[in-house]
Amino acid sequence: MNIPVRRETVAVVDYGMGNLRSVAQAVIHAALATDHVEVVVTASPQVVRDAHRVVLPGQGAMPDCMAELERSGLREAVLHAAATKPLFGVCVGMQMLLEHSEEGDTAGLGLIPGQVVRFRLEGQSQPDGSRFKVPQMGWNRVWYGFEHGAAERPAPHPLWAGIPDGSYYYFVHSYHAHPADPAHAAGMTEYGVRFASAIARDNLFATQFHPEKSSAQGLALYRNFLHWNP
Repeated sequence: MNIPVRRETVAVVDYGMGNLRSVAQAVIHAALATDHVEVVVTASPQVVRDAHRVVLPGQGAMPDCMAELERSGLREAVLHAAATKPLFGVCVGMQMLLEHSEEGDTAGLGLIPGQVVRFRLEGQSQPDGSRFKVPQMGWNRVWYGFEHGAAERPAPHPLWAGIPDGSYYYFVHSYHAHPADPAHAAGMTEYGVRFASAIARDNLFATQFHPEKSSAQGLALYRNFLHWNP
């Protein structure tokens, strides 16, 4: 007797401010070996509420992203998802999880305590003598095997499983996260300053970089998300 496999829905939230096609295609590609996953791009609050997993993308300016999330009627559905199921925030979608951003003096969703601050790299030079440019655009390394100021090294987040520490990911940003609790920093990057390039709390995981633009290592991160059961 063949027992049908229950399909899980992954909702990519469409509130008008994310690189939806690239994100959705990357998650679909990551799900190819998982025949019980269905990826949908949706602007429906009910579909987001009913989904098993949620991806919150974001690009552009934080004030615009927060305003569009509210205007679209999706804010409450995203908050419901963040309280009940695995949620993956991408780029500005990561910044929105925090309490406040310096960009436009904007309130975030307040799901992870902390602030979003602008790079202040004026007058600083890179090792090759060139000046740091803001925004940071291009590939940079992400380290998850770091100390949180504690006596022991914390265990890496499950989403890093099988991914080499110090792998390269693609960034485009002028602002970066500063979580209030260092334990919520799940990945760190150096660009004139050491900053949290991935944050996590309970069933939430988010990255400042774009996994969908980061080749095999980005797909591996999405693949791990599809199997993550926090």
